[in-house]
Amino acid sequence: MARILIFSASEASRTQLARLLASSGYAVYRLCASESDLRRTLAQCEDGIVLFAGSMAHALPDEIAADFGDRFQVLVIGRAEALSVCESPQVFKLAYPCPGNAVLGAVEMLSQLHSMRLPRRQGRERNLVEEAKRVLMLRYQIDEPEAHRRLQRYAMRHGMKMADCAALVLQNSEETEE
Repeated sequence: MARILIFSASEASRTQLARLLASSGYAVYRLCASESDLRRTLAQCEDGIVLFAGSMAHALPDEIAADFGDRFQVLVIGRAEALSVCESPQVFKLAYPCPGNAVLGAVEMLSQLHSMRLPRRQGRERNLVEEAKRVLMLRYQIDEPEAHRRLQRYAMRHGMKMADCAALVLQNSEETEE
């Protein structure tokens, strides 16, 4: 299931949205009140859905879609003025006021889009990636999301599949031990 992040300057909006999602079985990963907290959380997560609630002082949803759109789906729930600020085609918009089932329907649609975009590694490839992450975590004293990001970054930079990159990490690890 996709990690769901909620961003709003209003504590009441964050809480209300989190309760609505929880009542329908969605787990909210984090509630963010500031842009810096949101960006820090996005950098730590592999992927997910970001829900913006309320008015936006500037084009933050567009910036988030541009910076993290390859990993995150973005939904803005707000009044017409707030929605008019968002120009990115990657940002999904839902006009407020809206019924709770419209919000849940939008989140369900984004969850499905999210799951269709994720690469699914099977069997041997999955084991290679998991083992390589463990090696990186031990070698560099980093957590699992950071190990994943390093593998992903290297693979992208060199035009490789992540499983091939993981195999190189494991091969280099074995050579270092010998």
